Amino acid sequence: MKSKFKLGMKHRELVLGKDHIKNVKENTSDLDASFQEFITEYAWGNIWSDPKLSKRERSMLTLAILASQGNYDEFKLHVRACKNTKTSPEDMIRVMMHVAIYAGLPKANAAIKLIKEEIKFWD
Repeated sequence: MKSKFKLGMKHRELVLGKDHIKNVKENTSDLDASFQEFITEYAWGNIWSDPKLSKRERSMLTLAILASQGNYDEFKLHVRACKNTKTSPEDMIRVMMHVAIYAGLPKANAAIKLIKEEIKFWD
């Protein structure tokens, strides 16, 4: 196994959690195995593993980008991951205020609704 892939799996699990990784592995087929390898190696093994930004900072950036593009399914996944990256609900609201100014109030408003739904499940 490639070292960037191994590093990526480590960081992907740290951020998204063991249950998510287990689910991904169980649902990966021959059709999308190369895609899963690609995102694990490049997104997680290169970007998320770079120590120049903290996991908290990366989470905030990721939320802003996903909300600004309206990618709400992936957004919910990363809201859940915020618990693992020490990104507080207050951090998330501050990020959405930034999104509101630069990407639009409707996108930020929709994202805030999702944040409120997702954090109900935090311990």
